[in-house]
Amino acid sequence: MTQIFRKKYFGSRSFYKSVLAIALPVMAQMLIQSLVSLVDNFMVAGLGDVKMSGVNVAGQILYLFQVLINSICTAGGIFMSQFFGAENERGMKQSLLFKFILAFMGIGIYMFCCMGIPYQILSLMVKNNRDAGAILAVGTQYMFIMGFAGIPSTICAVLSSALREIGDVKPLLVISVCATFLNTFLDWVFIYGKFGLPAMEVRGAAIATFIAMSIQMLAFIIYIVKRKPPFMICRKEDIFVDGSLFIRMLRRCLMTIFSEMILVVSGTYMTALFNSRGGADVVSGMASSFAIANLFFAAFSGVSTAIGVLLGKTLGHGDLQQALEEKNRLLMAALLFGVIMGFVGMMTIFLIPLVFGSLSNSAQTICKEMVSGIALFMPIMVYVNAQYAVSRAGGDTKSLMFVDGMTTILLILVGILFTTKYTQLGPVAMYMICRCVDFIRIVVAGILLKKERWLKNLTA
Repeated sequence: MTQIFRKKYFGSRSFYKSVLAIALPVMAQMLIQSLVSLVDNFMVAGLGDVKMSGVNVAGQILYLFQVLINSICTAGGIFMSQFFGAENERGMKQSLLFKFILAFMGIGIYMFCCMGIPYQILSLMVKNNRDAGAILAVGTQYMFIMGFAGIPSTICAVLSSALREIGDVKPLLVISVCATFLNTFLDWVFIYGKFGLPAMEVRGAAIATFIAMSIQMLAFIIYIVKRKPPFMICRKEDIFVDGSLFIRMLRRCLMTIFSEMILVVSGTYMTALFNSRGGADVVSGMASSFAIANLFFAAFSGVSTAIGVLLGKTLGHGDLQQALEEKNRLLMAALLFGVIMGFVGMMTIFLIPLVFGSLSNSAQTICKEMVSGIALFMPIMVYVNAQYAVSRAGGDTKSLMFVDGMTTILLILVGILFTTKYTQLGPVAMYMICRCVDFIRIVVAGILLKKERWLKNLTA
């Protein structure tokens, strides 16, 4: 019995080496980016609760665009990984074209929101907050400048996702590390006014991000031109779109976008409700907690990328039985890894007084409570993300749309509205109640995975 269990849920050393070879560089990249982001938050936090709150509120809106682009890359990546496994270069180039076409369609919307109507959008995030006026004044300045970063950030997202999907992850680590450290240095220069420059505070943070993102974009382009990966578009005939394949990708993309956007829109709405529970201390406290939590959220990207690449490659080869066996082993590995990251998360609580000592005591208390709660839920959160990654690897985006749509609309949104209107619960308690929905997601997603709708070779 024990041998059967081990064989079903645990792989060989070579299997785990292949998993870690993909997951660890991606996690290292995300961890370093999160560390630098933490330093950025530390620098902005030094300006006080209100200015940190303004940057955070603007960041919530900018995150919507980031999720939209990532959803497009994820949908195209389903096909990219499988075409890579099938050694179909034409299909890989079509996947890259698909990503670029849809991603650039979203840039216009992003720039209009950032530069045309930033005040109107940000005001939705701080309704009933007693410091709303001051927070909006800061947030609109930051958001306007960040509008210029739309193009380089989109190109970086598309190219980096394509490299991850073919398992070429080490260059991502090097380029991203250099760019994020550059961003940190420029933050220090522009925010506080070093080397004879004026102190630009919040505007300086946005300018630093734009410059670093532009240099990162150039580095990706140079690497791809020299490396010549199989998805590289280098001939005129490569730019012609295969209409039938594009439609196939678009169908799955729309489901992925719906699934991801309903999560992030509901999350943004929830944040607005959290912000109504106090003043700038609540906004800055919640923002700083997620800056800390991002250190162990790196597990999501590593696990999802490894599952997508390994299962996608196996499915692209047409070895469905092997993919079925790998699925069980990858999910078990994700659960165990989530437990480890939960312990890591608990340790990060000690960083809060060091990094966010400039915030008020109330903001620091909220931050500590949130980080503790998130760390407790890490095993569940990592496992749910792994289940989603398995479904995406085989193109089963309908199941994801069903799970996210049902649980988010019927449970989370209804629950958060009820607790906001009829209770006096604080933002941390409200967030933790919402996280309990992940237990239901695990059960529903598990049932759908057993139906094996994800077990498909999309390149056939």
